[in-house]
Amino acid sequence: MADAEPTAQDLNSGTKPVEERHRIDEAKLESWLKANVEGYEGPLEVRQFKGGQSNPTYQLVTPNKKYVLRRKPPGKLLPSAHAVDREFKVISGLNKVNFPVAKAYALCEDEGVLGTMFYVMDNVEGRILWDLTLPDSEPAERRAIYEAKIATLAQLHNVDYAAIGLADYGRPGNYFARQIDRWTKQYKASETQSIPSMDRLIEWLPQTTPADDQTSIVHGDYRLDNMILHPTEPRVVAVLDWELSTLGNPLADFSYLLMHWVMPGGERASLAGIEDFAAWGIPTVEEAVEQYCGLTGRDGLPELNWYFAYNMFRLAGICQGIVGRVRDGTAASAHAQTMEARVPALADAALAFARKAGA
Repeated sequence: MADAEPTAQDLNSGTKPVEERHRIDEAKLESWLKANVEGYEGPLEVRQFKGGQSNPTYQLVTPNKKYVLRRKPPGKLLPSAHAVDREFKVISGLNKVNFPVAKAYALCEDEGVLGTMFYVMDNVEGRILWDLTLPDSEPAERRAIYEAKIATLAQLHNVDYAAIGLADYGRPGNYFARQIDRWTKQYKASETQSIPSMDRLIEWLPQTTPADDQTSIVHGDYRLDNMILHPTEPRVVAVLDWELSTLGNPLADFSYLLMHWVMPGGERASLAGIEDFAAWGIPTVEEAVEQYCGLTGRDGLPELNWYFAYNMFRLAGICQGIVGRVRDGTAASAHAQTMEARVPALADAALAFARKAGA
């Protein structure tokens, strides 16, 4: 009998030996750890996490404790990309209010140690789950995990960011307008084919942007596989991967989470195959909205179709950026053809939501 295809869970869970391209000077690292991480005691073993992080992420194993190190990748990068110093800043701030993030220990801005900037934080034990249908859970646990995921995002959006030293972490106000402008420029710079639905969205979205009524910390990529759940309980013990975090409109974050329910079928992050949410124990979009609004003091989200159109447009822009980098020879082409096909599909789906919103 043929072996089963490995699942996303199999491919992304656990650690592996450090890839050759991401090797680091372990002796230099250990000297730095002794000088900068309180309570550090070697000897040190370095492993690399398998998951698909854009910032190389390592597990540092010592006899008494495990740590995690995240660093900028080597090579030429865009000036604002892979800002691990921003990750360190937001995690350190959230440590002060007991939000579920790893304890941050130290940031190294001296590129002479490992070649690029890095920081060290606690290694939080628990489960990282990659399949949104949670196939190993019973319906009651599925429900509890989804509710914990929504409650944790609401908790983030309720944090007084100025009180924890993050008043300068982004620009308050006009978040959607700035994001639409950013992804429009990215799309046009990377454009490889004419997509009428993208052209219509680029015209329509800026004219119909909802009022930016609130500013909070936004994660930017809040989803199931960017969090660690307690080993046995349906509870979030750490939110991971703060690379895209900033100050912005919390509804951008929440509506991005809701994209799982409305993404076209065939997308990895889609719940499109589920017809009876109650039988699965997974909340409906309406139930998720009700829970989030109750926790954040909102009276419903009447403009949800606009937010879905915006998020699919943003994803189309991100995908087109990857296609453009392949065209320009600055990215590997393994998934380029797939990405190129995703852009018009996402744009068409975005335009369908825009039409529901009155486009």
